[in-house]
Amino acid sequence: MTYLPLLIQRAAIATLLSVVSCVAMADSIRLATTTSTYNSGLLDHLLQSYSQTHDLEVQVISVGTGKALRMAQNGDVDLVMTHAPAAEAAFMDQGFGIEARSVMYNDFILVGPESDPARVHGTHTVTEGLQRIAEFNSKFISRGDDSGTHKKELQLWQHLGASPAFSGYLESGRGMGHSLQMASELGAYTMTDRGTWLALKQKLNLQLVLESDPRLLNPYQVMLVNPARHSHVKVSEARTFAQWLVSPEGQTAIGSFRINGETLFVPAAE
Repeated sequence: MTYLPLLIQRAAIATLLSVVSCVAMADSIRLATTTSTYNSGLLDHLLQSYSQTHDLEVQVISVGTGKALRMAQNGDVDLVMTHAPAAEAAFMDQGFGIEARSVMYNDFILVGPESDPARVHGTHTVTEGLQRIAEFNSKFISRGDDSGTHKKELQLWQHLGASPAFSGYLESGRGMGHSLQMASELGAYTMTDRGTWLALKQKLNLQLVLESDPRLLNPYQVMLVNPARHSHVKVSEARTFAQWLVSPEGQTAIGSFRINGETLFVPAAE
């Protein structure tokens, strides 16, 4: 009988800790998103704005689009924000995601060394620019990581009717920031989203050589992981953050994000 009050007290403490743990878990969600939104500084900007009015913690996993979608398919995250329309359509069609919403867009550009050995500057289409890079056998850094940028690049080579098999074609297997750094060090061309370029260009020995081709549009959307596939996902909490992204407040936060006065992402909620 001596130990009964102590046992009851310990049980009460254990129960309390369990409840606190559950509350803490309920107050956070996991978002898988692209390296471009992270490297550009956009996510830090958005989460700082979001935290001013919400207590929900958003844990960010920054990876390429392909890996982000696989994490969502496996139920490892609660929601995903990516920029590969064909892969996202397949993700939704296969029932892995729900409530897809357009969030924003920017565009892809080609950057390269100041010497511009393939004479890409002055070309009018991205296919013409890529064709010159291949014909001159200039160095070109591909992400090679199944990211949205990599998927787009391969799509453009396919549209050109060419295989990027020339000896100057190299794969970094890394995110956009690392790929830009590699291109800078090797005097190579690469394709990048404009946001990451604007965030990092002051540190790189590269110049913008091609832009404004309509085929380089880069839309982003957010999708919740389907709770019918993974019952443990925090769909209600994830929906709260997704709805904020497309709300007037979230869209204003996206549009207000600038580097050196330049807008990196354009709000696009419908």
